[in-house]
Amino acid sequence: MCSPCFAGFTGYGVPVDPLAPLLDLADVAPALAEARERVDAAMRHRALRRHGGQVAAEASLRAAVASAALEGSVHDLDDVRGGTVTDPVVQGALRVAEGVGGLVDLWPRAPRQVLAKLHVLAARGAVPAADLGRLTGAAERVDMLAGLVAGNDKTPPLLLAAVVHAELITLRPFAGPAGVVARAAARLTLISRGFDPRGLVAVEVGHHSREPEYVGSAGAYATGTPDGVRSWLRHYAAAVTAAADEITTIGDNVLATV
Repeated sequence: MCSPCFAGFTGYGVPVDPLAPLLDLADVAPALAEARERVDAAMRHRALRRHGGQVAAEASLRAAVASAALEGSVHDLDDVRGGTVTDPVVQGALRVAEGVGGLVDLWPRAPRQVLAKLHVLAARGAVPAADLGRLTGAAERVDMLAGLVAGNDKTPPLLLAAVVHAELITLRPFAGPAGVVARAAARLTLISRGFDPRGLVAVEVGHHSREPEYVGSAGAYATGTPDGVRSWLRHYAAAVTAAADEITTIGDNVLATV
């Protein structure tokens, strides 16, 4: 877990950015800035002018399939699109993708509640009903993370989302597909903080396309060392950049079929 991430952090209502020192790690700030520029450029794709809903729906589907694959449930995108895949992890990831939009406003106000809701969506059919929405451990650390999220308009969205994701993937505080919850919480952070208001940035696809790096950098982050945290943040920036390219790919495909 990332001890530097919470140095000096005291709880809800973040008066200053407690994660600001992470931007001083070598190459982190430029990598995050470049990722933001790539997303901004992708958001100007002409398919979004008239077909934004179609692009968003496809990005959401691809994000769900990639997130499930990162949990070990690998299925062909077209098979999932066709409705022939009944795998409970895939179905949970699809429910999460569909439910994210309704949780955007609640996330910065009641993050613990949202995490429980995400787990119910993700894990139904994959874990016993009694375990849905219930922490299996790390309650204090989850409370600290919730305090970092709630009312925090200081930390840059990409940095905050990266830390949210890494903390939850490290802690895995829920039974079953906890990684689906972690990735959805990071996505909610990007949407609620205005980085990705239309839900177009399927960062999960970027993680999946760089899966060995994703796994390795998450493990490095868990050491809590500056080098480990730096490794994760650079990976996260690369995954966001790949997600920006995915917007362009989807947009091009949409225009080719209309």
